[in-house]
Amino acid sequence: MPALLWMLVLALTAAALPLAAAPLHVEESAFRATPEGPPPGWTSWAARPEIAPRTYVDEIRYRSLPGSLAISGGSNAAVYGGWHHQVAGVEPGKWYRLTAYYQTEGITDEALKIVARLDWQTTGNRRAGHPEYAYRVAVEPTPGGSATVKTAGHSSHGSPTASAPGISTSADWKRLTLEAPAPEKAAAVAIQLYLNNAPQATVWWDDITLEEIKKPGPRQATVAVVHLRPRDTKSREASVKAFIDLVEKDVRPGTDIILLPEGITVVGTGKTYADVAEPLPGPTTNSLSEIARKKNAWIVAGLIEREAPAMYNTAVLIDRQGRLAGKYRKVYLPREEIEGGLTPGTDYPVFNTDFGRIGMMICWDTQYADPARALALRGAELILMPIWGGNETLAKARAIENRVFLATSGYDYPTHILDPDGETLAIAPDASGSVAHATIDLNRRYVDEWLGDMRGRFFHELRTDVPANHPANRP
Repeated sequence: MPALLWMLVLALTAAALPLAAAPLHVEESAFRATPEGPPPGWTSWAARPEIAPRTYVDEIRYRSLPGSLAISGGSNAAVYGGWHHQVAGVEPGKWYRLTAYYQTEGITDEALKIVARLDWQTTGNRRAGHPEYAYRVAVEPTPGGSATVKTAGHSSHGSPTASAPGISTSADWKRLTLEAPAPEKAAAVAIQLYLNNAPQATVWWDDITLEEIKKPGPRQATVAVVHLRPRDTKSREASVKAFIDLVEKDVRPGTDIILLPEGITVVGTGKTYADVAEPLPGPTTNSLSEIARKKNAWIVAGLIEREAPAMYNTAVLIDRQGRLAGKYRKVYLPREEIEGGLTPGTDYPVFNTDFGRIGMMICWDTQYADPARALALRGAELILMPIWGGNETLAKARAIENRVFLATSGYDYPTHILDPDGETLAIAPDASGSVAHATIDLNRRYVDEWLGDMRGRFFHELRTDVPANHPANRP
């Protein structure tokens, strides 16, 4: 066949083949009102006219180019609604990222009052699957500053992000993001930006993007929990050595984080808290540092800390290089520990590791809902809990209600690793010395058939605005 004819055949064949659809990418900014009112493609929505907010285009306040989408509560305590934008062309199973920037005035409890979500739709405009809520927030820095990463209104310092140009008449712009897969039968999605029960508030939205992304791969971490109860050791050093010997012998190579029980410096010694209390860093953290370096793993362990005049029931975090990376002082003390001279802690810190964000609780903390809730709100994905003994049902509930992994290491309590559904992934049964391992995937979505992804719903729906401890409510 002559070359020219062959090239013609190839061209005709290529023309007959369907073109691959370009990945979906929608950018919305520089909003302008039209004679009909809303910008093209955008509509206002409320369940009832009586609770509809005021929606309008504001050409004075914006992030990059003049024109943002504004929602005002209009002094209506029942207000709920805002902006709605339908996007066609999504495909089931593919992943999408929503990014939206906002500013507010006159608002508290942003996690509850500011709503950004994706509502998946079928070809027949029926709901497909469950709406997905954006809850990851980054505060845009001022020039030369650093960003602050937030989850559901609670902040922790993160890495810098680029500052954006534009006009701002109040605080810096905040970036909300959501990454989620389109469910079965999804053919379109509604970007919904709402204001919820905030009568005196105004929120401005700008630079809104919806784009197809690559499906996130696994983000795995191997957790080891240690079950050991030393007896009649007579000294802090001997009890600690028993734990370190077991870690050295039975913790597998490649483990990312190792959890030891509560009070490893007092168990089995027959001594008081005051007898074994030590500063941080101190002899016990020095010993833990050595084994952390040897195992190339993070370590969490409970000990008695002294910071005169106070003593604390403390969980320490040691990094892979053996450095003291953080500590948590037990907030909820049972009466026995108070009578023993311990002082309660006052904060729920969350720590960044090289595999994810972790928080710590200790024993009696599990009796109460707020420690695990605070850690989850601050972005903890895995909670490490040294424990002496306690209520297994409540510990399982803390994992389920906060959608976190929970690892425990105890004496009169199971030493195990739970997933966000409260299922046991691994358990160390022998208190004379055993170690259990589990590799968890921190990127795995645990989706309820009827409720959807409760991680996102939890952060949005939690009522932190209603006081739980008001004098008028006390009996």
